[in-house]
Amino acid sequence: MTYRLAVIGGGNMGAALAGGLVATGWATPEDLVVVEVAAGRRGQLSDSPDLRGVAVVAAPEDIEAEGAVIAVKPQDAVAAARAALAAGVTRLLSIAAGVPTGALEAVASPPVPVVRAMPNTAALVGAGASAIAAGSAAGEADLAWAEGILRAVGTVVRTSESALDAVTGLSGSGPAYLLLVAEALVDGGVGAGLARDVSSALVQQLFVGCARLMAESGESPAALRAAVTSPGGTTAAGVVELERAAVRAAFIDAVAAATERSRQLGASTITST
Repeated sequence: MTYRLAVIGGGNMGAALAGGLVATGWATPEDLVVVEVAAGRRGQLSDSPDLRGVAVVAAPEDIEAEGAVIAVKPQDAVAAARAALAAGVTRLLSIAAGVPTGALEAVASPPVPVVRAMPNTAALVGAGASAIAAGSAAGEADLAWAEGILRAVGTVVRTSESALDAVTGLSGSGPAYLLLVAEALVDGGVGAGLARDVSSALVQQLFVGCARLMAESGESPAALRAAVTSPGGTTAAGVVELERAAVRAAFIDAVAAATERSRQLGASTITST
């Protein structure tokens, strides 16, 4: 049997992609196969309601598939691509952080189409943000194919491969930044006298509401912030403290540091191959 798509790597992101593809109708369970080397994890995947009917196997050699998603750790991406191509896969979508398309193209002769992507963990709830870039052998049809896969778990934008390290530093790592903010806000509410469950509920809805405001209003974050910051008011007092603590600069520095780390991962992958 030839599967429509193999997901190489059954971690959280690989499982989220496979489940999202079924849930959105991109594929039937019978169209997909998940390759996972860890026996315990294979058992978890087989028991998952989201993956009911999806085949779960131990190695790429056990399957035939038209395309594959490389959803393994960066250091394992080249080996996974090599095994997938040996199984007859004709194009690849890689979500391995920092691994350049050239490193994956190098294991095939002639090179197969490779699309590199950087999704984020919000894909686990169908609200991910992904950017994709084409390798040297990938064309419009390959990009459209990759977009179709990733749209099953969120939004997708196209960019150059050289920009993907910055995407990693921003939206790839971004959930951790925002969750740290959420954690601090909950603690701030508790410190101001709120019960923790009340503070948590308010912060959760705060993030949902702000996301909708940005998505639906058409206004910039700066304009929306200004609209709720009355001169001399309570919000202005809070913003003054944030600016005094250089919070804005800290976020900019965080994105820069994560971007540089992505570049380092890519460089180490090239060196190791």
